[in-house]
Amino acid sequence: MAGMFELFNDEDSGFRFRITAPDGTVMAVSRSFPDKPSAVAGIRDVREYAGMGHITDLCPMSTADAITGPPSPPNYKTTTSAGSPDMHGSHNP
Repeated sequence: MAGMFELFNDEDSGFRFRITAPDGTVMAVSRSFPDKPSAVAGIRDVREYAGMGHITDLCPMSTADAITGPPSPPNYKTTTSAGSPDMHGSHNP
């Protein structure tokens, strides 16, 4: 089940939306918009940008990070066997 966008009025009579998880947990709350169409446009923008958004870590480095350093990337190996088809359906000689 997907989360939900909830449109509501804030204490200053502005329009905001919140994103809730399927269990009702509030995951994010928008800024205030001057009117309902602007808030709906904000929801549309979040739907467009969030799915493919990159993560930028702006947090200061903690002491634990300084001691251990960032985690190493996983060491993946890819292997192919002779005669196995490649992505285009042809066979390797």
